[in-house]
Amino acid sequence: MKFELMASMMCANYGNLEKEVRDLEQAGIDSFHIDIMDGRYVPNFAMSLNDMAYIRSATDLPLDVHLMLEHPNNNIQLFTEKLRPGDTIYIHPEAEYHPSTTLQKIINAGLTPGIAINPGTSVETVLEMLRIVKKVLVMAVNPGNAGQMFMPYVGKKIMKLLSLKDEMDFEIYWDGACGEDKIRTFAPRGIKGFVLGTTLLFGKEESYSDAIKRLREMEIEM
Repeated sequence: MKFELMASMMCANYGNLEKEVRDLEQAGIDSFHIDIMDGRYVPNFAMSLNDMAYIRSATDLPLDVHLMLEHPNNNIQLFTEKLRPGDTIYIHPEAEYHPSTTLQKIINAGLTPGIAINPGTSVETVLEMLRIVKKVLVMAVNPGNAGQMFMPYVGKKIMKLLSLKDEMDFEIYWDGACGEDKIRTFAPRGIKGFVLGTTLLFGKEESYSDAIKRLREMEIEM
């Protein structure tokens, strides 16, 4: 069983971002996950538009851009014009008056549209958007900071989304507090990919190559 692994670049070493990108590429990462925060929708600031643009120029791998911004529709073109077909932009439906309008702009730019669902957001409130998007990023923790604890009730939400994904034609991705146990449990059930942060990838003595190889080999065990 194959699943995607995405590197959460807000956890990377900014002392040498180019080396981080190269090392992760060589280690076999599938894509780079870019968290952009405005200090309003979430109580933190993370990566910038320029960070995103640099990583886009430094790799041919896809970017998954997670916008934790109030009213992303106001500035969505700043992001779409710096990305390429195959890249994804996730928005939070609660952050926008008319999220479907923002998603359509992402589609019109030739990018992959996605929504991110907070732990406290019910599937029912985003049901119609599931017919528009291609990716759903399920937040296993409240967005805004790395290193938070998993919220167990999110598992029930994931099972509900899994029951809808084939009918509505979208894939599900996991973000936050992603340990080996989460991959072992949810990859066989149909989660397409996992965002790797400080729990499994960054800030460890283990090299990126060894960490990703170990996670890939879990496929044989499942």
